[in-house]
Amino acid sequence: MTHDPTPVLGRRSLFGAAALGIGGLLVGCSSGPTVDAGPVRIGYFPNITHAPGLIADAAGFFGTRLAAAKATPTTSSFNAGPDVIQALLSGSLDIAYIGPNPTVTAYVQSKGAGVRVIAGSTSGGSSLVVRAGINSAADLKGKKFATPQLGNTQDVAFRYWLSTQNLTATKDGGGDVSILPQANSAAVQAFKTGNIDGGWVPEPYWSSLVKAGGHVLVDERTLWPGGRFVTTNVIVRTEFLTKRPLAVQAFLEAHLDALDLCAADAGKARGFAASQIKKITSQTPDAGSLAAAWGNLAFTADPLAATLRQSAANADSVGLLVAKPTDDFASLWQLDPLNAVLLARGQKAVAA
Repeated sequence: MTHDPTPVLGRRSLFGAAALGIGGLLVGCSSGPTVDAGPVRIGYFPNITHAPGLIADAAGFFGTRLAAAKATPTTSSFNAGPDVIQALLSGSLDIAYIGPNPTVTAYVQSKGAGVRVIAGSTSGGSSLVVRAGINSAADLKGKKFATPQLGNTQDVAFRYWLSTQNLTATKDGGGDVSILPQANSAAVQAFKTGNIDGGWVPEPYWSSLVKAGGHVLVDERTLWPGGRFVTTNVIVRTEFLTKRPLAVQAFLEAHLDALDLCAADAGKARGFAASQIKKITSQTPDAGSLAAAWGNLAFTADPLAATLRQSAANADSVGLLVAKPTDDFASLWQLDPLNAVLLARGQKAVAA
């Protein structure tokens, strides 16, 4: 549960300095425009890995910060990355919390022009949980496992890890290990009834599978340097970023408010996240599982760009990258607005 943006590498661009000027009211400056009226359509999943978005909505941070620019937030929940991508690229959504592989898909599908990453959100929080008797990669042979969706972030992580263990898994569920993509809640039920032997899943479903009798075979944090990798970042339509910079900065203020709350008062932050999940799903998250899940996550404004690039390379190696970008993601991150807000708060800037 950390809010730990890393130091900026290299010099900040002139845009970063300019952003401080145009931020006006939003970042505490005394000059520049302060009105950016109109709706701001924000999307996230009712999932603890999207906790900063859930918290910013439930605590009223979106409403308060955007009101300063005379803008109005409208939030929508989604169940899968492809729906978010479609909404963004069709212009019906402006800003979204989303995983690294859908981010790459949106970037590639729009030929590098449609979306930009404007902040990090969440690191960690996914693992391979298996039933008793499975204690090594070799024990996975002939067994069935769930992932949230073919080609999603956890699905790619599982398939790539299997390849490093000299095990195969085909897209149609064949191979040494059978992967059966399904909704996370369905995976928990399937595990309880014995229809699957585990799954590579995000929190809080990792903790739910453990509570149902499973144990962690692979904590994904152990596969990344320093245990940090992007699970969720924040992306925006490029056109919206260009035309509505004050609204974007107001959103980022709210996002950082949520991250600060996560760092300062985990219990309160967790309560806001749980209340928003209940509001969306009509289901009350199990308090014990939620608390356990929280301990497996880190919340940060740093988008951990290098790990997204590596995740894309992993997707490519297992045949699940939509296409390779022609510019090697050169334009994907636009962090100047975020850094303007961070610096105005006395916090360290981040870099791509």
